[in-house]
Amino acid sequence: MMKKALLIGINDYPNGNRLTGCVEDINSLKSVIERNSDGKVNFHVKLMPDEQSSENAMDAIKELFNDTSDMAMLYFSGHGYVNDTGAEIVFPDNIRTTGSYYKGIQMKDIMEVVNASKVRNKIVILDCCHSGNMGKYKLEETGSLLSTGVSILTACREDETAMEMGGHGIFTEQLCEALRGGAADFLGNITMGGVYAYIDRAFGAWGQRPIFKTNVTEFAPVKTATPDVPLSEILKLTALFDTDNSAIHLDPSFEFTNDPNEEHKVVEPYAKPENVTKFKTLQKLQSIGFVKPVGEEHMYFAAMNSKTCVLTELGKYYWRLVKNEKI
Repeated sequence: MMKKALLIGINDYPNGNRLTGCVEDINSLKSVIERNSDGKVNFHVKLMPDEQSSENAMDAIKELFNDTSDMAMLYFSGHGYVNDTGAEIVFPDNIRTTGSYYKGIQMKDIMEVVNASKVRNKIVILDCCHSGNMGKYKLEETGSLLSTGVSILTACREDETAMEMGGHGIFTEQLCEALRGGAADFLGNITMGGVYAYIDRAFGAWGQRPIFKTNVTEFAPVKTATPDVPLSEILKLTALFDTDNSAIHLDPSFEFTNDPNEEHKVVEPYAKPENVTKFKTLQKLQSIGFVKPVGEEHMYFAAMNSKTCVLTELGKYYWRLVKNEKI
């Protein structure tokens, strides 16, 4: 996939408006998204640290979305502002006096570029005050208008400020943790839906509240991480369980330590290599919540006491995905 990212971070605002964590935010995000966990190239990243000109930034935004790439990501960390003309992201050349701005890049102008783009998956992420205004029809309206393939993730609601702490934006710190693997699904895919679900849990009901808006027909991976259990093991679900409601009858021959050559008490039937191999896969699937023992707390005792194991509801879901060749 051809994936591009434009990361803009500005600390160097004049007249007492300086920020401290925005340039570090884009450096951190670049290191997280430019390669997948297996080392393969993911995003081709362009950085604009401390860009002074809103005109230059808008030209770069237009260039980002002016092709047919598979995915394009715009990230901005800096000042956001709302006035009579709308909500804006602010650049140093937009600042007139301390705390006073004239027209920056209006969020609605960015959305016009994004909505018109032929890029398949378009992502806009803003870590700035009032960023929740991105994607609205008009400032006074609450709805949004997103073309197909657009996802917007913002640090806060439209009337809130976005906070910094410890040299980073609080929101961006969570974003980077999500993309490092915290938001990965069981196949290792990190999507914007998964990213928001991860970030959502980190913020309470009071204070700064991230916003997610999307209009997509699929959640394309933003990045891939190494899954806890390889896909090759998950694909064995249908070989292990005949149906999603089947039970596997265990006995001591499934436990590799139940070997007469071991120096501890063993019982018949002794460990059989084919059952041991199957049991190790079942234990891996239990570790991610796909399988559970019946009548015992641990799989070891289910085997030693000749009990059964079954699929959990999550395991049944993935069994069906494998059965129907969805994965």
